[in-house]
Amino acid sequence: MQAILAERGIVRSTLAGIPKRDRADVEQAVFIGAWRAARRGLYRPNPADKPRDALRKWLHGIAWRQAAKYLDSAYVRRCVLDPQPLGRLRGAVGPSLDAQVEARDLLRTIDELPERHREILLAVDAPETLSAFARQRGMNPFTAASRLRIAREALALRIRRWRR
Repeated sequence: MQAILAERGIVRSTLAGIPKRDRADVEQAVFIGAWRAARRGLYRPNPADKPRDALRKWLHGIAWRQAAKYLDSAYVRRCVLDPQPLGRLRGAVGPSLDAQVEARDLLRTIDELPERHREILLAVDAPETLSAFARQRGMNPFTAASRLRIAREALALRIRRWRR
């Protein structure tokens, strides 16, 4: 991740056409997308390129695609600029405090689960399939699927109890 973040300059120069108010958000989407792609094994540089040049080309491509997504979004195409943008706000901007508190509580709930449940729940987001996860641990894929179902039920039960 540090190597990816070290190339922040190429990302910022690619996103130069994005308005300043949204540039940090698009930059964040670039780095999150690059990190997830690298974790899933989608970063396959050309062996003929120097490692840093290959990384810069790859990040430039991700940034270029994220900028295109941003510029094509309905938010940008239908944005009406107001000379007094803060004078006419009717509600809070950004995530509400309640949503932030609820997200923290949900993360604590996941952290309180037994290790075996957390492990199988986190395996769902891993780049490997559930059957590969089972194979690495020497278990039947159907057993892994059953354990995932049980872990999801345990999480749902804790969330229901927490929300009461």
